[in-house]
Amino acid sequence: MEDRRPQRVAALRASLAESGFDAMLVTSLANIRYLTGFSGSAALLVVPAGGRPVLMTDFRYEVQVVEEVGSFAEVRIEPTSLWAGLRETLVGLEGGERIAFESAHVLHLDFERLADLAARWQWRGTVGVVEALRERKDAGELALIRQAVRIAEEALSRTIREVRIGLSERQVAGILEHHLRDLGSDATPFETIVASGERSALPHARASTRELQGGEFLLIDFGASYGGYCSDITRTFALRSVNPEMQAIHDIVREATLSASAGVRVGMRGRDADAIARGYIEGRGYGALFGHSLGHGIGLEVHEGPRLARTADAPLPPGAVVTIEPGIYRPGWGGVRIEDDVHLADAGPEVLTIFPRDLLVIG
Repeated sequence: MEDRRPQRVAALRASLAESGFDAMLVTSLANIRYLTGFSGSAALLVVPAGGRPVLMTDFRYEVQVVEEVGSFAEVRIEPTSLWAGLRETLVGLEGGERIAFESAHVLHLDFERLADLAARWQWRGTVGVVEALRERKDAGELALIRQAVRIAEEALSRTIREVRIGLSERQVAGILEHHLRDLGSDATPFETIVASGERSALPHARASTRELQGGEFLLIDFGASYGGYCSDITRTFALRSVNPEMQAIHDIVREATLSASAGVRVGMRGRDADAIARGYIEGRGYGALFGHSLGHGIGLEVHEGPRLARTADAPLPPGAVVTIEPGIYRPGWGGVRIEDDVHLADAGPEVLTIFPRDLLVIG
């Protein structure tokens, strides 16, 4: 697989130069992984205008960092503090005064540390510089997301064959997560949501000890991670039996999902993509019960740009992978969400998820 790190750092440098910066301090671990390949939990990265980036980590990752980063960056194993290492790194930085930092990823305590280094360097906060580059997935990233989708779908297929009335939501989550690991998922990219009955009306419900009962919904929202890249899928099932009202609500959400997945396009504003599904649901009288946004980007993080929301004016970039996840939630009764992962190709949207969207009766 082609090493895309040089192109990514070059793109970052071009963005920094356009804004008048001489270097950038990267503190977001996801952004550090994107730029260097390092997946450890402690790191700082300095990207100067020229020369190799400088990556600082600690002794726990002395072997791992060599395996993941190689000679692409200058690696420094800091014996005491990464921030002490940063000071030494900056002393050796040739030329330039204006250094960007990621204001969304720097704690106040760490900002004070930067202020202590302000005698020579001018620190300027930035937001979303590397994240904007990450929105456009290259072929290698897309391949990893595809595999994360395949793992998730197979894990879900195996799980629903084991679902039985009387199991608790937590037991269902445990079964699903066991299959994810068996199939090769690195981790669960977010806490698995398993919600049944009236709890399915809670969009971000945590799996509880509530036992599954017949004649109600079971909503499962989860993802897999492969090579660090995420999938994010939701399906809503009927337990043992389904009534006409359940079927009708599910049909509306299904059609909203299908219409948005087919209609989303590169260059479309996030708000216009959101309006496709929202308009369909509103037209059937349930607009007030669809309270969250339509979707978000996925990649190294399960929630990243671009946004598909009523307030999102930015155009959707080519190569992005986004979720399409409309829902209807009636408090005290239940809810339905159907979520697909969609690649925004220049030729049109490519729906990566193939798991059935019909209201399957299980249990």
